[in-house]
Parts: sequence; structure tokens; C-alpha cells
Amino acid sequence: MDDPTRRALPADYDHDPGRFAANQAATAEFSRVGDVHGPVARRLARTGAATVLDLGGGTGTLARALAAEGLATVVVDAAPHVARSPRPAVRADLRALPFRDASFAAAACLWVLYHLDEPRAALREAARVLEPGGWFVACTSARDNDPELASVLPGWGTPGTFDAEDAAAVVATELDEVEVERWDAPLIHLPDPGALTLFLRGRGLSATEAHHAAARFATPMDVTKRGCLVWGRRS
Repeated sequence: MDDPTRRALPADYDHDPGRFAANQAATAEFSRVGDVHGPVARRLARTGAATVLDLGGGTGTLARALAAEGLATVVVDAAPHVARSPRPAVRADLRALPFRDASFAAAACLWVLYHLDEPRAALREAARVLEPGGWFVACTSARDNDPELASVLPGWGTPGTFDAEDAAAVVATELDEVEVERWDAPLIHLPDPGALTLFLRGRGLSATEAHHAAARFATPMDVTKRGCLVWGRRS
């Protein structure tokens, strides 16, 4: 059973779409390396998978990266914004997928599992719909991500339901051949107060809170990103 003392990160994409948009914009503009979608798509292409199941795929960022690599994708998300992703797209609960056993050669679940009270339920479903030998990948942040901004980030350091500190162990409960790719480096460069305000908005502050919090820091500044990708394979 999952630990009831851990806090799932609230899913705010429906009631606060501005936060989601700010996060995407800040990553695209200020990250030195970009997000994980491109590298994940390239590695999945090397596995030879014909079709990838993108769990919690939102508006289709990974699906578009996979299409650039020549891979077909089925996007699944519980939020209505899945309608804006490339087709085929299905609105469904990740803990009760509407697919037959062993339907997909690969599955991805990027920046999603920490929103679930019981991420292992989604992992069990992912393992169920994977073919034997099929690859799975998830990613998450560490509890001490963005340490330079710890004093203003809501819930900083609080254990979640799927953190980089224990993500590999959680994935290993349902999948085999687990391996981890970690990062811990100053990957975000914020050149001015406007950039910092946008970044803080994307990290969960309201527009007003982000504006006032940004005034507490000197820019330009670098922000350390800590997290991991976890790969696993169905036996």
C-alpha cells in the first residue's frame, strides 16, 4: 500500500491553466537543456517500439516529439485538455486504462505520477498493457529541487508520492531492469525579474505572489534542477 503520510501534488491544470502555461514557457525559454521529452523520444525510438502509450500526456508535448522520431502515440489523460493533443487521444483514468493486456510496446508517464495518491496503481496498469519486454519511463523532481528558491516555493522539501529520492524503488515494484538517469545542476538561467516571476508562477505561486516573491531575489540567477528519469521493462 502507498504511504498515506506522503502528499500528492494537486493537479491544477483545469482550474489554474496559467500555472501550467507559465511552467512550459519558462522551461522553453530559460532552460539550458530543455525538458526531457526530446531525449525520451529519441531513446524510445531506439527501442524499436511501433506505438507508445503516453500516460498523462496532456496536450501532447511528448507525442509531438515522438512523431518527429517516426513513432505513433496514443495519448491518455484525465484532464479535458487532452482534446488538444495529437490524435488518437483518450480521456481516461491512468489507474483504469481502457486497453487490453499487452497492447503497447512502450509507455511513458512524464511529470505525472506525483499527482496521484497511489502511483503504484497507475504503474500496475502501465505494466498490464505493456507487451513482454516492453519499456516504461517516468520522471519526477527531487524534494530539494530549486533550492535557491526554497524560501518562497510552496511545500518545498515536503515528501511527495513519487519523488526522485524513491522513484526507482516505486517503479521496481511493478517493472524489472530498472535504471535511473539523474540530474543535479544549474540548468535554469533567469536573466531578469520578469523571467524569475514567470518561473515562480510556473512553480505554483499565483501571479501576485510570484511578482512579490521575485522582488526578494537578485537577478540574473541560476536555479539548480534536481530530479530523475526512471526506466523499467516488463518481464
